[in-house]
Amino acid sequence: MKKSLLTSFQPINVSAGILLIRVVIGVLMAFYGYQKLINFETMAASDFWAKEVSFLGMTGKTPLALTVFAEFFCSLLLILGLFTRVALIPLIICMGYIVACVAKFDVIYSGDNGIEMNTAFVYFIIYIGILLTGPGNYSLDYKIANR
Repeated sequence: MKKSLLTSFQPINVSAGILLIRVVIGVLMAFYGYQKLINFETMAASDFWAKEVSFLGMTGKTPLALTVFAEFFCSLLLILGLFTRVALIPLIICMGYIVACVAKFDVIYSGDNGIEMNTAFVYFIIYIGILLTGPGNYSLDYKIANR
């Protein structure tokens, strides 16, 4: 008896799945970082970055610059699959900091539309998953490693 492709437990194309996740998550996070990049001065002067965010004792422009680096530039590396695991480290730290310090581990909460989930936590879990699986065969890391 021949098994259907949809009922089989064998992967269809793991690398294509990882590519899809890398690109979609990378683009979504890059939009966050881009908005922070183009509004850098305004955001750095805001009360949130000046008083609420304190990363290793630094406030204002420094943690915002580190966030822009992680959210925008590391996301571009993630999309390309270039230095993927290294690029994931700042992203994981950034999302972990948001979950732990900014959201105070408030992962699931009651929102305007019922129960909602902290998106930083979702990104955090996806980044750890990509770190564990690697960038896949459709990445510049794979191309460089297999010259």
